[in-house]
Amino acid sequence: MFENREKREERVFVRVENESDVFFINPEKPTYDRHPFLQGAINSLPIPKDFELDITLWSNVPTGISTGTSASICVALLGALDRLTSQRHPLDELVSLAHRVETEKLGLQSGIQDQICASYGGICFINMYRYPKAHVLKLELEEEVKRELDKRLCLIYLGETHSSSVVHDEVISFLDRESSQFKILKKLRALADRAKNCMLQGDLASFGKLMTKNNEYQRSLYSRLISREADLVIEVAKKYKAAGWKVNGAGGDGGSLTILGNQEKSLREQMLQEINVLGRDIRSIPISLNFSGLKVDEE
Repeated sequence: MFENREKREERVFVRVENESDVFFINPEKPTYDRHPFLQGAINSLPIPKDFELDITLWSNVPTGISTGTSASICVALLGALDRLTSQRHPLDELVSLAHRVETEKLGLQSGIQDQICASYGGICFINMYRYPKAHVLKLELEEEVKRELDKRLCLIYLGETHSSSVVHDEVISFLDRESSQFKILKKLRALADRAKNCMLQGDLASFGKLMTKNNEYQRSLYSRLISREADLVIEVAKKYKAAGWKVNGAGGDGGSLTILGNQEKSLREQMLQEINVLGRDIRSIPISLNFSGLKVDEE
C-alpha cells in the first residue's frame, strides 16, 4: 500500500502470478474486461482514495477445477481489503460479499459452500435453510481423525478446467424438464447428515462409502456429471482398495475428483503412481487440510 500522490483513479495494481498477468483497475469503476472475478472482489469494499494498492495473487491449485479456488481467493482478497475499511466486517458478511461477487456482479450460478469453507476452514456441516442463508457448524474432530484425513485424502485433476456455473445451468434446465429427478436431490441431501456423524465418530470407512454413494447419486441425477476421465480414475481407485471417491463440485467434464485412499500407505502410493500415467493431463495435486480458515496477518 502506497500514498496516492498523483491522485490516480486506476490505483489498484494486480499481479496474477499463476497466469503471469498484471493490470491496473479503478476500484470504483471496474471494467470486468480482465479477470472479472478479481475486479468484482476489489469493487466490493471501499478503498480509500488516498492509497494505491499493489496486490499479488497466487494459488498452487488451478482455478476452474471445482475445489473452491475462486471462492478462496475471493475470501482472502476481501479479508485483506477489509483491513482498509473503517468498520471491520464479521466473517459471515465476508462470506456473503464473496458469494455476491459471483451471483450479482458476474451473474453466475453459485452455491454457498465454497465461500463458507474458505472462511471457516476445517470440516463444516452447512444447513442451507433458505438460499443463500445457512447455519454453519464447524465439526470438532479428534486429532487422529484429522491426521488420517490429511494422509488419505487425494485430489485428482481430471485434465481440464470447466465452468461450474455452466454445469449448474445445464442441470437446472434438465430438472425443469425431468421433475421426477428431484427425489435424487433429497437422497443426496440425506447423505450429509450421515457423513457428519461418520466424521464425528471417526468412522472413515463408512464415510468413504458415503462418498461413493454420493458420486453414484450424481450419476443417477444426470449422467454427464460423471465424466469418462472421472471413471478412469475411479477404476484405479477401486483396484487399490480406496475407501471412497466422488467428483468435486458440480461434476461434468474436466474439474477434479477426491479419493479417500486406503489406510495402507503403499497402496495409496501405487494408486497415485498409476493415476499419474493415465495421460490426458490427469494427475494428482498434493493437498493438506486447513483447519483455521481465513487468517489476515498484519505487518
